[in-house]
Amino acid sequence: MKKIASILILVLTLTTIFSSSILAVSDFDVPVESAILIEAETGEVLFEKNADKVVPPASITKIMTLLLAMEAIDNGQLSLEDEITISKKAESMGGSQIFLPDGISLKLEELLEAVAMASANDASVAVAEAVGGSYGNFIHMMNQKRKELGMDNTNFVNSTGLPAENHYSTARDISIMARELVKHKKVLDWSSKWLDYIELPERNAMVVNTNKLINKYDGLDGLKTGHTQEAGFCLAGTAKNNEMRLISVVLDAETDTEREKVTTDLLDYGFNNFIKNEIVVSDEVIENIQIPNGKKTVTTAKTAKDYSTVVKIGQGDSYDVKTKLKNDIKAPLNEGDILGQKVIYEDEKEIASVNIIATENIEKANIFTRFLRSVKNWFSNLFS
Repeated sequence: MKKIASILILVLTLTTIFSSSILAVSDFDVPVESAILIEAETGEVLFEKNADKVVPPASITKIMTLLLAMEAIDNGQLSLEDEITISKKAESMGGSQIFLPDGISLKLEELLEAVAMASANDASVAVAEAVGGSYGNFIHMMNQKRKELGMDNTNFVNSTGLPAENHYSTARDISIMARELVKHKKVLDWSSKWLDYIELPERNAMVVNTNKLINKYDGLDGLKTGHTQEAGFCLAGTAKNNEMRLISVVLDAETDTEREKVTTDLLDYGFNNFIKNEIVVSDEVIENIQIPNGKKTVTTAKTAKDYSTVVKIGQGDSYDVKTKLKNDIKAPLNEGDILGQKVIYEDEKEIASVNIIATENIEKANIFTRFLRSVKNWFSNLFS
């Protein structure tokens, strides 16, 4: 009897432990079909639910429209001050718009603000035509970019997100393009603004942000809403707190209120449970690097960039960093040349590396200088 009682106690104990371990990893959930939460710098996924489910993305599509426009500005193809003429196609767009008449011209910055804030379909088409040269070419560019970013479960057929056959995406893919877009701080300036006016020939167009969470959630400064009957209520949100930026994607919510609540819950979950851990700091100096054949025989180097990861609050990390320089570093050296790596290990397994680069140009010493050094070293060794 005692033996049976002991077995029962053991079974109950194991059941309790097992149940607790399941609760520890699954006690957070959201009441929508598809969602994801990532940290923007590292891209690490902090929560996901059916993140690869293919759905219509509605106006969240415009994240890609904005991204391609900002890249065109960065590479000098366009300027925010460029005057863009509104076409008949742009004027004819339905859905959310600021009612731009055919033939007028607006600055590209005004159009981008209307896209980022008010999700204006007419402005979105005007931007697409300006960036792509033609609307059809811009759609091609959208799909080329999504391939480049690894958005394998996405296809675009328009720049607006209006319902169309074969126009689809996923929460994961949307988080990928959102992560690229938040690198452009100007977009966050627009998407965090509540109200503005754009001067048109016969009136001032009022531009109101469709994302009401910017007035409700501390640190939230974007990013893009979406809603159609087919897609439901969608929201790609981003907020920054304590130097950590999170990006959430909520798809197919039943109401505007639900998409806001789920976004808030996701961001709260991320900020309350995770911290960003900076493992390698950009521009960290590595000293006393020997250049035996250089005019200058000792130099310094630096790390080329930061490397961070995200860890659960209260959970110790298991990262180790080792400096590994090339075995035989020789002149001539140019500033920026790779001299080695900072290698990051997790539980003794290599997970990443950051280049160590030269901080100066060093010419090769001439033959006479190298000969004198050899003689000096010979005498030093002889009498040491």
